[in-house]
Amino acid sequence: MARVLVTGIAGPAGSSLARQLKSKGHWVLGADEIPVRRGSADAMAIVSPATAPGYLWELRGLVATYGIEVLIPTMGGELVVVSEARDDFAPGVRVVVAEPAPVKTANDKYFTMACLAGAGVRVPGFGLPSVLGSVQDAMDLLGGPLVVKPRVSHGGRGVRLLERTFDGGARAARIWATLDDSWVVQRYAPGTEYASVGLRCRQLTGPDDVLVVLEKTASEKARAGASPALRIRKVRPFADPDVAELAASAVAALGLTGPLTVDIRRLQDGTPAVLEVEARFGTYSAHAPQLLDNVLDCYVGSRLLGKSA
Repeated sequence: MARVLVTGIAGPAGSSLARQLKSKGHWVLGADEIPVRRGSADAMAIVSPATAPGYLWELRGLVATYGIEVLIPTMGGELVVVSEARDDFAPGVRVVVAEPAPVKTANDKYFTMACLAGAGVRVPGFGLPSVLGSVQDAMDLLGGPLVVKPRVSHGGRGVRLLERTFDGGARAARIWATLDDSWVVQRYAPGTEYASVGLRCRQLTGPDDVLVVLEKTASEKARAGASPALRIRKVRPFADPDVAELAASAVAALGLTGPLTVDIRRLQDGTPAVLEVEARFGTYSAHAPQLLDNVLDCYVGSRLLGKSA
């Protein structure tokens, strides 16, 4: 049994991971800036936001106080600072995160798109607001409706679809006027959406690597006025091979190791394109239970993914 600290326990990724760990007999300390009930973990701790100057010291204090052996960050906003400090925790503590350089690239959606496009990995047309001009210019240049999102992840918050509707694009223009280059613009991909969840143990493909393709479809609304829930379906190993190949190419191009999620959608012509990459356990990791099994085998079993990861 390992003693594991999971951050972001109030979010879907952290709470799912904590439940998986507990079901395997591990002791879990959950940490978050939002108070939550202890149900998904054995103990809870309230911490400062990841942007606070003392955040890393708070994590180090929790590691020392509770005898933590494995630290798994699950919040996008903390990944860069935790990655940079991953070798600065107590001796023997395993920090499940990739090296700083690829984490920084994956953490910035514009840099992710630029890196992948430069490596020949298919992505939607993209750009920065200041370069694309007006919203009408951007739609004309990129070839259709647009998705705008913060370059640095906020848990999916802030994502908007801009299109020419019955109002002649007035709503889209109003939203566009509020954007600066802390946002990235992508051409909207209308096809099937996938989450490829995986583990890459080393820079070269190895037997411990995992890649599972999940298809996301909207289910019926639970009640009037509610947002449609997502139905997650595990894709058979030999179905949609182009999606799995694209996800693997994206991860290799970024140089990521450790747990990860690659979001992919099919474009207008049916070909898949990478929307973004997360260098962490995602919301749907429970749909690929071998992912956590292999991570624990690599870390707790001392077959580390790099120096600390």
